[in-house]
Amino acid sequence: MVTTTAKRAVVGFLQESYELSQRRACAALGFLRSTCRYLCRRRDNAKLRERLKELAQKRPRFGYRRLWVLLRRERIAVNHKRVHRLYREEGLQVRRRRRKRISAVRNPLVAPSRPNERWSIDFMRDTLGDARTFRTFNVVDDLTRECPAIEVAKSIPGARVTRVLDQIATERGYPSRLVMDNGPEFISQALDEWAYRHGVELHFITPGRPVENAYIESFNGKFRDECLNEHWFSTLDDARRTIEDWRRDYNEERPHSALGGLPPREYAAQFANLRAPSAPSGPQTLEVNSSSRLSQ
Repeated sequence: MVTTTAKRAVVGFLQESYELSQRRACAALGFLRSTCRYLCRRRDNAKLRERLKELAQKRPRFGYRRLWVLLRRERIAVNHKRVHRLYREEGLQVRRRRRKRISAVRNPLVAPSRPNERWSIDFMRDTLGDARTFRTFNVVDDLTRECPAIEVAKSIPGARVTRVLDQIATERGYPSRLVMDNGPEFISQALDEWAYRHGVELHFITPGRPVENAYIESFNGKFRDECLNEHWFSTLDDARRTIEDWRRDYNEERPHSALGGLPPREYAAQFANLRAPSAPSGPQTLEVNSSSRLSQ
């Protein structure tokens, strides 16, 4: 296939060698005159490339779709296909390990219907720069995907788990259900007594089936990939500061694909506005109550 550049070169050669007009040269070769007269109107992508590389350097584990969402937030009118092309040309692709997929029959989780209805909790482990290990206790709201807290310590027994949950409840209230695995901290007497006092149902997944706690497992993967694997923690306090900064960014800035590209905090605010019930007036409420009592 002859390219446009080659066609222009041949037409120019005929014009110079045989003193032909562009129209006659194109007619002799069977080319359209628009081929030689076309001017490329491609936009200058230099600034867009630089901003895309800056965002990719700041968030190295983001793919082109999340980077596109961040560009749109900055009022940059750009199509996701152009972002993908520049993303590939600059070699910004995120390398991922291939996982072995096992086909199995899985029962889907029933999604919660309101915020604060169900929380998922789990533990993770990482190491400091001097090879000392520490643990994180992660809490996620299954509907809004918010992370109310990430507790960081060398040891987190069941009593400390209940203290963290009480601290979250002072701002959000207590959930109706907790979803967790069968770890020793979760089957402890301290958590069982706490759940009984506050009317919280404890739901333990089937041993060896982490997919039944999919919300927290998905969060753990993002937490490991974007925070724990990207930082070198010198001390435990350094780990707490870095993890807390990442948690705030996750809740307030990071676009979430399951929420239509919104961060969890923004999605929760919209959901609260849509679900806000209208308060009934006082006289109507008294009239209904009195009539119901008379009917009884």
